[in-house]
Amino acid sequence: MKPILLVHGGAGDISDDRVPGKLNGIKKSLRDGVQLLVNGGSSLDAVEEAVRSMELDDSFNCGYGSVLNINGIVEMDASIMEGKNLNAGCVTLLQNMAHPICVARKVMEKTNHNFIGGEGALKFAHSQNFEVLTQGALVTENAKIALEEFKERQNKGLDTLFSSTELNKKQKRDLGETVGAVAIDGNGNIAVATSTGGITGKLSGRIGDTPILGCGTYADNKIGGVSTTGHGETIMRFNLAQRILQNINHKHVSAQQATEDVCKEMTQRLIGTGGAITIDKEGNIGIYFTSKRMAWGYIKDNQLVYGINKGETFTENL
Repeated sequence: MKPILLVHGGAGDISDDRVPGKLNGIKKSLRDGVQLLVNGGSSLDAVEEAVRSMELDDSFNCGYGSVLNINGIVEMDASIMEGKNLNAGCVTLLQNMAHPICVARKVMEKTNHNFIGGEGALKFAHSQNFEVLTQGALVTENAKIALEEFKERQNKGLDTLFSSTELNKKQKRDLGETVGAVAIDGNGNIAVATSTGGITGKLSGRIGDTPILGCGTYADNKIGGVSTTGHGETIMRFNLAQRILQNINHKHVSAQQATEDVCKEMTQRLIGTGGAITIDKEGNIGIYFTSKRMAWGYIKDNQLVYGINKGETFTENL
């Protein structure tokens, strides 16, 4: 099996001025993660490293680039899963952590649980020697401006967080959405990692699809792996990741066809937009989004392939 690393940097109404930062961040994430694969490392190590890279880049809505809830606080979600034994770790409502994806992996490896949230997740991270940042250390100027604009529109009656007719009305400074990575290593083991700061102006305590297995993340060596991005409430209700894998498994369609069909069906039925990246057990890739844009990229056969607009693909030799 030839190793493959596939990543996304968020689907949404991404503004033109944010495109270069996202593409540069995608390429860096791929280069950081693929080094582990080409040196015989595991798919699990590769997806963690790829997402960890994006958590340090404020072009993405995760880690340092996370958006703010209605109270101006960063609350993050993350999940990681490996497809051999179906082991997984998930965290939610995590504050003051630079790398939620690393905390999620520790939940998988160091506890008897799959999912820890809130204060308990923070205490667990501290027990595993993760650095607890000072309150506000993850808050960026762009995130502050986005929240101010959200509140202005809300006061004018132009924005309701969860109204289906308003899902695609985004603030002027779109900070992007969830990031994720899917990989298959030389042994055919599949892993998936997903991380997010959620949506601007969300209620305190809101949890999206990202930390929920089958919605934001799923990996199964017998079928494939999927990481999703977009409007969390929509993706959660539609169980997007699991539906894509079930289409591959039961309808015997390609990873690309399954990803495209299920994303389209979700948006047609529930209005909310989103996207997904998929690798099946044979190493075939699927990439699709119903949003205006989704930053994505993969490395396969010593080529880096990436894009952000529909119908657009760029290729670089490594």
